[in-house]
Amino acid sequence: MASRRNFAASIGGWSAQHRKTAVFGWLLFVVLAVVIGNMAGSQEITKVDQGVGESRRAAQIIDEAGIKEPAGEMVLVRSDTLPALDARFRAAVDDVINRVNAVQIKGNKGPATEHMRSPYETEGGLSADKHSALIQFDMAGEEDKAVDNIQPVLDAVAEARKAHPDVAIEQFGDASGDKWFEDTIAKDFTRAEWTAVPLALGILLVAFGAVVAALLPVALALTAFVAAGGLLALSSHLMPVGDNAQSVMLLIGLAVGVDYCMFYLRREREERAKGRDPETALRIAAATSGRSVLISGITVMVAMAGLLLSGISEFKSMASATILVVLTAVLGSLTVLPAILSMLGDRVDLGKIPGLAKMRRPTEGSKIWGKILGVVLNRPRATTVLAGGLLVALTIPMFAMKTSELPIDKELPTSLSIVQTYQHIEKAFPGGPAPAQIVVKAQNPDDPKLAAAFDDLRREAVASGRMHEPIEVERQGTTNVFKVSVPLAGSGNDSTSDKALSTLRDKIIPNTLGKLDGVDAPVTGNTAGSKDFNDKLADARLPIFAFVLGFAFLLMLVSFRSIAIAVTAIVLNLLSVGAAYGVMTLVFQHGYGDFLVGTDAPGAVVSWIPMFLFVILFGLSMDYHVFVVSRIREAYDKGMDTKSAVSHGIRTTAGVVTSAATIMVAVFAVFGTLSMQSMKQFGVGLAVAVLLDATIIRGLLLPAVMSLLGDHNWYLPRWLNWLPQMDHGDEAVDVPAPAARPVPAYAGANGYASPSHEPAHPGTTGYDEGVSRSRRIPQPPVG
Repeated sequence: MASRRNFAASIGGWSAQHRKTAVFGWLLFVVLAVVIGNMAGSQEITKVDQGVGESRRAAQIIDEAGIKEPAGEMVLVRSDTLPALDARFRAAVDDVINRVNAVQIKGNKGPATEHMRSPYETEGGLSADKHSALIQFDMAGEEDKAVDNIQPVLDAVAEARKAHPDVAIEQFGDASGDKWFEDTIAKDFTRAEWTAVPLALGILLVAFGAVVAALLPVALALTAFVAAGGLLALSSHLMPVGDNAQSVMLLIGLAVGVDYCMFYLRREREERAKGRDPETALRIAAATSGRSVLISGITVMVAMAGLLLSGISEFKSMASATILVVLTAVLGSLTVLPAILSMLGDRVDLGKIPGLAKMRRPTEGSKIWGKILGVVLNRPRATTVLAGGLLVALTIPMFAMKTSELPIDKELPTSLSIVQTYQHIEKAFPGGPAPAQIVVKAQNPDDPKLAAAFDDLRREAVASGRMHEPIEVERQGTTNVFKVSVPLAGSGNDSTSDKALSTLRDKIIPNTLGKLDGVDAPVTGNTAGSKDFNDKLADARLPIFAFVLGFAFLLMLVSFRSIAIAVTAIVLNLLSVGAAYGVMTLVFQHGYGDFLVGTDAPGAVVSWIPMFLFVILFGLSMDYHVFVVSRIREAYDKGMDTKSAVSHGIRTTAGVVTSAATIMVAVFAVFGTLSMQSMKQFGVGLAVAVLLDATIIRGLLLPAVMSLLGDHNWYLPRWLNWLPQMDHGDEAVDVPAPAARPVPAYAGANGYASPSHEPAHPGTTGYDEGVSRSRRIPQPPVG
């Protein structure tokens, strides 16, 4: 079946011929996306959207009742020497209460706090050892505005702390925690995000040795990110966005945007270095690297689409953000990039930096990789065993991976004051910072049987030994909704707390509130939310894996017309993901080398990380795989035998793959320096996987496996011969003229969709008068 000009080549050709239209069209698209996105505004994920299972049902009850939950705050007063009943201790407690009660909302709009509970008037307000007291109150007004009013309260508590140096006074709560995160973690994220940009630019300067060539990929990636941000605001009205969406979008957008531009730019410059005229060089780049960009982008988007099956709002938010930024980066690479390259021509080399690597590299490829490949291709079995064995060894720890939602004292460094305060409260009042909460909706809230059921619940909860006082029952205004606060044994995220939650849900509530007609009593809170999230994630794991692997296989099959290539791609990418999981388990669960990323191992991997990393890594790994295998197939289609084509493809792509991987590893490693444990694990997992993928997988294992398979690499069942042939452009691609390659007896008969096996015509590179031999030789008939 004759090949046709591929879609990427057609788009690139049009853009090169309509340069101004393409460039100004792109700029108009970016501006309109931003303006319309800002006008539409962004719809953020609500508490109801965030929940799953019972936790979501509890949030829905509160939302439907119109209950506005205030931000709760706690002030811990403690002393190692003074008992809580000492006059000086009580004076400190009273001073804190008086100072906090006196705080007004800006503009004298009333008190900043409400529902003050003195520890001396609240059951369980004093610790078991009577050396700590817990003052509890709520911020006035809606929870999302509490952070704006918390600073005067923090100042009042700080003044009380200075006035009473004989006791320790510490504050922790919803609003103070949010403010701390805004002031510290948000700045941490911003620093990391914008450290990544100059870091990528610096690596590009070294890789290309010219200012213009280095600026182009970064400029394209950033404009794609900006445009995608506007599109995300629009799409948020259909699928609300979470707090992490923008950070993930920049991280992935910068990585793929730079990669796609590098692939395209490097191929165009390479063809120019061979002596091609600018138009021909650009046409070849569009047909080859442009096609690789398109396939790679579709693969990343398909992989990320798998998260839409999770049913978890945060996952769906990050999936939509990633899909949009990758789609925008692909669109820019196929349209505005060829137009700009056509405009610039050889001026893309402007601003050459003496001493740095030149963009016009030798056409024969990397000499270092050439030497490595010489060993690999001469000893493919040994290489496969050694490289594959190393990856399998790194994967083994994955099978003992423990996943968990981390409490704040594991999520953040223990040296931080907010973590120390949390630990002090948890030690003095187990379950105090994050008790379980039963949201009770009753048809008849004044029913005496309901009051009796609350008493029974309190008694059975304490008698179980897994819950303790203070168990508080509070009716929400005049509604038919009650909130029951139940402190659980344990830290909130350990097996003790999990057992306590199970006892509460499966035994105590069914034996008390569950016996009443018309009563719904779902349990929420940190422990319950974590349990529900993990259960939902476990249910979604198999569908997501099946979706991602299935579509990736089909995409590779259609793209390369080969069963073996598709299977090899899946297996190799699974190996890189598994190895990354294993390294994460060693570092963050067992503590090997945790000091290298500035942390103490929390003993577990954050529960959402493995699934999220799987879809991202599987998509990103295909970046390099598609690019490298496309070059190998291209050389094979021009007349090379498989072993020579593998060598040629690896060597000629080694430089750009190394540069692109270096940028990805550096960008992801920056996120590994953040304070939050989840971001450390996210960054380290991505960085390790990309590093392994660009070196061991693409440099050693892929060529070794393809060398062992030989012509079996290109096996395609005869009933799939309808798949379109690959198009490599309208000009020859310089490859060394091979010796005559014999036609296997099975070629064209038993399903091997192989191109012509004639020797290259003397004095040519496998093409005659600009027409591919593989297109002149009739392909096996369908069926």
